[in-house]
Amino acid sequence: MTTARRGSPVILALTLMVNVLPAHAQDATWPREVPTEQGTLILYQPQPETFSGNVLTGRAAVSYTARETTEPIFGTLWFTARVDADRDAGTTEVRNIVIDRARWPDVTEEKERQVTQYLTKRFANTVVPISFERLSESLESADLERQSLEELRNDPPNIVFSEELTELLLYDGEPRAIPIPDTDLEQVANAAFAVIRDTRSGTYYLSGGKFWYSAADPLGPWEAIGEPPAEVVRLVPPDTSSIPAPQPPPKIVVATEPTELVVTEGPPAWKPIGPGDLLYVENTETPVVRDVATNDVYILASGRWFRSRSLDGPWTFVRPDELPASFSDVPPASDLGGVRVSVAGTPEAEDAMLDSHVPQTAAIQRSEAKLDVSYDGDPQFERIEGTSVDHAVNTGSQVLRIEGRYYACDNGVWFVSEGATGPWEVADLIPSDQIEEIPPSSSEYNLTHVHVYDSTPEVVYVGYTPGYMWSFPYYGVPVYGTGWYYPPYWGPGYYYPRPVTYGFHVGYNPWYGWSFGFSWSVGFMSVGVRFGGGYGGYYRPGYRPGWNGGYYPPGGYRRPVVINTGDINIGNRVNVGNQGRPGTRPSPATADRPTSLYNQGANRDRLADSRTLQSANEARADRVARGPNNVLADRDGNLYERKADGGWNSREQGQWKPAQPQTRPAQPQTRPAQPQTRPVPSGVQRDYGARVQGSQRAATRGGSRRR
Repeated sequence: MTTARRGSPVILALTLMVNVLPAHAQDATWPREVPTEQGTLILYQPQPETFSGNVLTGRAAVSYTARETTEPIFGTLWFTARVDADRDAGTTEVRNIVIDRARWPDVTEEKERQVTQYLTKRFANTVVPISFERLSESLESADLERQSLEELRNDPPNIVFSEELTELLLYDGEPRAIPIPDTDLEQVANAAFAVIRDTRSGTYYLSGGKFWYSAADPLGPWEAIGEPPAEVVRLVPPDTSSIPAPQPPPKIVVATEPTELVVTEGPPAWKPIGPGDLLYVENTETPVVRDVATNDVYILASGRWFRSRSLDGPWTFVRPDELPASFSDVPPASDLGGVRVSVAGTPEAEDAMLDSHVPQTAAIQRSEAKLDVSYDGDPQFERIEGTSVDHAVNTGSQVLRIEGRYYACDNGVWFVSEGATGPWEVADLIPSDQIEEIPPSSSEYNLTHVHVYDSTPEVVYVGYTPGYMWSFPYYGVPVYGTGWYYPPYWGPGYYYPRPVTYGFHVGYNPWYGWSFGFSWSVGFMSVGVRFGGGYGGYYRPGYRPGWNGGYYPPGGYRRPVVINTGDINIGNRVNVGNQGRPGTRPSPATADRPTSLYNQGANRDRLADSRTLQSANEARADRVARGPNNVLADRDGNLYERKADGGWNSREQGQWKPAQPQTRPAQPQTRPAQPQTRPVPSGVQRDYGARVQGSQRAATRGGSRRR
């Protein structure tokens, strides 16, 4: 018998766990004990069924012991709830829980109705903390929105090989210079490094960390020199790293189109990997693999595989679920183990896919969130092809015009205004249907991954998934960037770059997410940026002389170098450490002070203040109960218990009785079967495996996987 009751969600303020214990400590363990006025509820780890936006539906096995009894009754609760996630802390919280229905097979219909009604009221004010690792693993069984993004472009970039130490000087189109005020110098604004032109001599100078280069043309050839004129040197911060300078100085390769540079120390040195069906080049920092059976060569760039008959090309894209089976046999602990996250079906790729569906969320105080948007002259808008949406082109902010109103997204928060220049206020409602029309061919595509979930008069609940940071699930693996080229905006004194996919050695690490660098990290233009949780970095300032805007992460809005006069320098300050965490970038709202939406400065205070909005009656289901986390429910509410010896019991007629796991094909018995009742569904077995895997991830990776 099933009794259904739908309650009303209670809108509570979001409390993000910031600067607290690591994920596995916050998560404690399962099951949880939830005291009630009439008895004690034991809640086993929830089993998700659907997850869309930040709305989770699922079920959970429970046992309930009334005060006047000693024997528990077992049941299943189906629920709808909100999920709040803090990737920096590695935590998630399930709240605003509505008990949709319940099944209590051990009791009478009347008792079932009474218990269900009571728990519906009780859970309305209960928060269930669960580690990010546990939740992401358990989502394996949920009906996630796993659609591949068919409109992503996978045209191969230019792939250039060099057998000597070489660096890529990448321009965003043909080189263009902008004057540096009060000097006789210009800067090539659309260069990835500091390229400066002396207008008197016509000579170009390139800062290479421990080296300087000069050329008569920005496209080269570039030659290493001792030192340029003093007025050029003073604009670039000195290299203070302890890494010795390589000798001879690296060669410079110039590109004006999407390009990936592969550098080997001498001729490529091929080495067997795994069972021997694959070879890889061991003297390079780029994954280069050869299939022994076909002799095809594969290269990994920005999470995408490209194949050719030889290193000379031509290259074609290969879907990650269509790679040779031998790619799955690459040993995880080997030199090439990191590529497994880009091979569909591996545990590493599945982990990344599960993570990609959990949104980063926050509660934004209406009274404190501010935004200023500046333009190069009067605001200019262009229609996004195939939509009813216009976007601003002459600003470093992301601003949309929809049906006469203006929507700006900053640090994962939507703002709304009646005018293009403001004043702006936090939006508690956005035209989602129109925004979701934006295709990957638009530089505003990442905005389709930013959402407004709920609001109160004081707080707006927001969140985004990794697509906001240009990380997308694609046929079972994460890929970086859309693959589209977005032309920059050039104004009289401004250069506004757009996101890029290739050219910065973008790679994915299962522990830290996306990272970027250059073709060889040995002191020349070296890089040390990582971006947690697969989110990548995000940075959208424009270039203008005299403004200290910082540097850019991969695919973010490229601000290669900083030009300033006086005591403010320009240069290759790309080793920016933790400033590349999700949501970090200079913002007009924060006076150019780098902040994170989740754990720095005024935003941290904003979230801390939001805690005061919590209901005084809110309870946290974080009390650890005695006993193992070994009871699960199938989709029909039938209950199963995993025994210590690896066997199973099923709950029937108020008792646990031995049960056999359900197998796909019938297998011959090699020994007498145990007395069998209801077979254990394969879905329940998968749920239990995910529960164990999530527990291991929370314990072993929770504290180090996320900064």
